[in-house]
Amino acid sequence: MTTRSSSPASKLLARYPADVQALALEATRLIRRLLPDVEENADLSAGLISFGYGPGYKGMVCTLILSKSGVKLGLVRGSELNDPHGLLAGSGKVHRYIQMKSAADLRRPGVSALIRATHAGWRKRAASAFRYPCRSARTPPTTRIRNAL
Repeated sequence: MTTRSSSPASKLLARYPADVQALALEATRLIRRLLPDVEENADLSAGLISFGYGPGYKGMVCTLILSKSGVKLGLVRGSELNDPHGLLAGSGKVHRYIQMKSAADLRRPGVSALIRATHAGWRKRAASAFRYPCRSARTPPTTRIRNAL
């Protein structure tokens, strides 16, 4: 996390108790270690810090959702992940989260694996979007040409 006190993430963290700030910083270190060159953005109105490789939800890999009592590690498309340790919570159709009350929660078996799996899913979706950049282009070019003849 950026240490400058004027960064959006620092401004957001300043709103929360010291223990929540420390937990968010530990979670950020773990995310940065597992997701090379990840970009960090803070949404002051939503109270979250997002990590991803591009703008908007499509570029997002995970989030830190801050509250007065702890931090939730949000995983984009978490509903699609295999969770053998039963860490994921939430009932949304797409997003799931891991509730954290202390830094020890970051070391639970399965946390790092879920972050890696979320990243792998993002890479797969990004590669697919690159191959077929728009909806009409989802059919490979050779098939479109063959069908046009």
